[in-house]
Amino acid sequence: RQLCVVTSATVTTNGLTTALRRKKTHGRTQRQQARATTAAAAAAATTRPKKHTMSQNENDRKRANFSALSNTNGAILKMSSVTGSGKPGDIKKLVIKNFKTKPTLPENYQEKTWEKLRDAVLAIHSSKRIEYSLEELYQAVENMCSHKMDSQLYVSLTSLTEQHVKSNITPFLAEAVDKLVYLKMMNDCWQSHCQQMIMIRSIFLYLDRTYVLQNPTVHSIWDMGLELFRDHIAQNALVQTRTVDGILLLIEKERHGESVDRTLLKSLLRMLSDLQIYREAFEQKFLVATKHLYQSEGQVKMEELDVPDYLQHVDKRLQEENERLLHYLDSCTKHQLIVTVERQLINEHITGILQKGLDQLLEENRLADLTLLYQLFSRVKNGTTELCSHFNAYIKKKGRTIVIDPEKDKSMVQDLLDYKDKLDHIVNTCFERNEKYGNSLREAFEYFINQRSNKPAELIAKYVDMKLRAGNKEATEEELEQILDKIMVLFRFIHGKDVFEAFYKKDLAKRLLVGKSASVDAEKSMLSKLKQECGGGFTSKLEGMFKDMELSRDINIAFKQNMQNAEHKDLQNIDLTVNILTMGFWPTYPVMEVTLPAELLQYQAIFNKFYLAKHSGRKLQWQPTLGHCVLKAQFDAGPKDLQVSLFQALVLLLFNYNPNISFEEICAAINIETGELKRTLQSLACGKARVLTKIPKGREVENTDKFQFNNEFTNKLFRIKINQIQMKETTEEQKATEERVYQDRQYQIDAAIVRIMKMRKTLSHNLLIMELYKQLTFPVKPADLKKRIESLIDRDYMERDKDNQNQYNYVA
Repeated sequence: RQLCVVTSATVTTNGLTTALRRKKTHGRTQRQQARATTAAAAAAATTRPKKHTMSQNENDRKRANFSALSNTNGAILKMSSVTGSGKPGDIKKLVIKNFKTKPTLPENYQEKTWEKLRDAVLAIHSSKRIEYSLEELYQAVENMCSHKMDSQLYVSLTSLTEQHVKSNITPFLAEAVDKLVYLKMMNDCWQSHCQQMIMIRSIFLYLDRTYVLQNPTVHSIWDMGLELFRDHIAQNALVQTRTVDGILLLIEKERHGESVDRTLLKSLLRMLSDLQIYREAFEQKFLVATKHLYQSEGQVKMEELDVPDYLQHVDKRLQEENERLLHYLDSCTKHQLIVTVERQLINEHITGILQKGLDQLLEENRLADLTLLYQLFSRVKNGTTELCSHFNAYIKKKGRTIVIDPEKDKSMVQDLLDYKDKLDHIVNTCFERNEKYGNSLREAFEYFINQRSNKPAELIAKYVDMKLRAGNKEATEEELEQILDKIMVLFRFIHGKDVFEAFYKKDLAKRLLVGKSASVDAEKSMLSKLKQECGGGFTSKLEGMFKDMELSRDINIAFKQNMQNAEHKDLQNIDLTVNILTMGFWPTYPVMEVTLPAELLQYQAIFNKFYLAKHSGRKLQWQPTLGHCVLKAQFDAGPKDLQVSLFQALVLLLFNYNPNISFEEICAAINIETGELKRTLQSLACGKARVLTKIPKGREVENTDKFQFNNEFTNKLFRIKINQIQMKETTEEQKATEERVYQDRQYQIDAAIVRIMKMRKTLSHNLLIMELYKQLTFPVKPADLKKRIESLIDRDYMERDKDNQNQYNYVA
């Protein structure tokens, strides 16, 4: 293959060199050259006849603009062969020589060329056919620019375009034109102007790319067209007012639900934006109109609609405005438009919305509406803060009705748990887990749950007892654990935790002693939760109760082994289990003396001897009120095991000796307090399992009643549990527990005062009160603190300062 570089020149017919380029060509094989030569010859043979028959007129039109120049001054071209053979494929040398004289332009060339270009521009303006080809017009512009006529050409084109634009304003100044028709006329004028400027720019492109770029102060042809349209049409006061008012009317119609031509709106607003008058001519008026519309609409809708419907309306309006931004409004309007809508429909009505409908939404648990409310309020300043404040007020108001009403005591704790679950779900689902709302929820709960002192703590303790008691088959272990976790949340809100401790300890003692605890694991889990929450000091007594039960099991095993080795065969039919309780750990129980059977008295004496032998120096005090028994009974239907309390067992054992016994005889025989005896007989003769028959029949036990053993008693179960009728805990026992709590608080206050004074030595009354409030974990009144201070002064733990009666000194 051959490779060579050939320098060639392109010359016009009049001899003026217009371009010179260097071209690389690759040599071809002989076969390729032959094919190319044959094809060129065929093409030449085909085109020559046509060239000769072409009319002179067409030939002239094909010529360049400088065809009138004489070609006598043309460049002299000589082609010489390097090899001299003249064969195809030989390399030839092209020699180019300079002009002998400088070429000159034809006369009136600028005027004639501009006349041709002017006719083309006028044809474009009038939408007529252009007589000249675009190529010829483009070449004319290029030639004028090459001969430094570009400045005059630009001025002439600007003047011609300005005349045309000025002539277009006449239809827009006419009166009594429909606004929609007016807008369409304006849009047609704008679209025509843009198309005309695109066409003109394509012809004058060379001018745009040379003269305009070289002069920074000169506008491009497109910008020149925009400026002329803006100055002479768009910024005309009447035209601008009519156009903007028409656009605003269409937008208002669309906002009222009518269908409008969005394409027309988009085109006109794009026109204002391209002309750079969008903000000054349209945006401010549009925002003012928007403000007035939604200001009046917000006031009307707030009166007409419920809060959920109003929220839906606001959300719909915001979506519509976002659609307008998407379809035809300029993006620079977005922020101010949305802020205007939010201010008029939301911000101005925050208080009204919350007062009118928040309580209803929360009461009916309308999650979707609450979610929308939160989302809308998040868009405006202080919206979520106001919502949080009203949310807090609702929680306090509603919660107080649950806590304060004594008639709701039975369901108080469950209602509080359900209420807390409901509000937690609202915070997590509707309020996006906002931490501020969670804190507000906890603060509100702590406030209203302590509005009624002591009672919520007592009822929470009883609720735990109900859930941990055996026979509670409502929940699995996992569900029970979840319930305990929820209970601990309520427990944290309580100020009087010592009240909870007192009642919880009393109920725990019953569960442990009677064996009613549902699960030891659940009991210990609750204990660990309390310990984690309040510290080891709070649970030390509760832990001591569990230790006592474990030690008692070991003692009973050793006692039974001892009984098997001892010579007490008459007592081997009786199985005795004793729980040894440390008095400091367990609740205080009243000592009640009752008459026990001889066998039980003998058994007690044996155990006393056994226990004191191992633990000398201790004293045992028997508590018959806490005992329970299993009796074997023989009925006509067969034998049964009766699971009863010690008092019930003492009554039933009397019927081994006499089938008919009066109330007074029973009372004399076992020496039980009258009220307790009546409840015991009532459980045996008037309950579900009636192993005794009361004469006369009735639900209440009187002093004159008589009782007999019911041999005809039947039951499908072999072991029957006869529950003792419990005395309602609203009187003595409850008061006793509260009294113990009160007494414990006195001791804690005294200890705290002494501790503070011992450390500070001298302290004023107000500072001492402040320190006490910091240290005490339960609610206390200043008057109670003052009483304890006076008590300590009387007992010489501290004294008043002689010079300042409002100051105390510690007495060592």
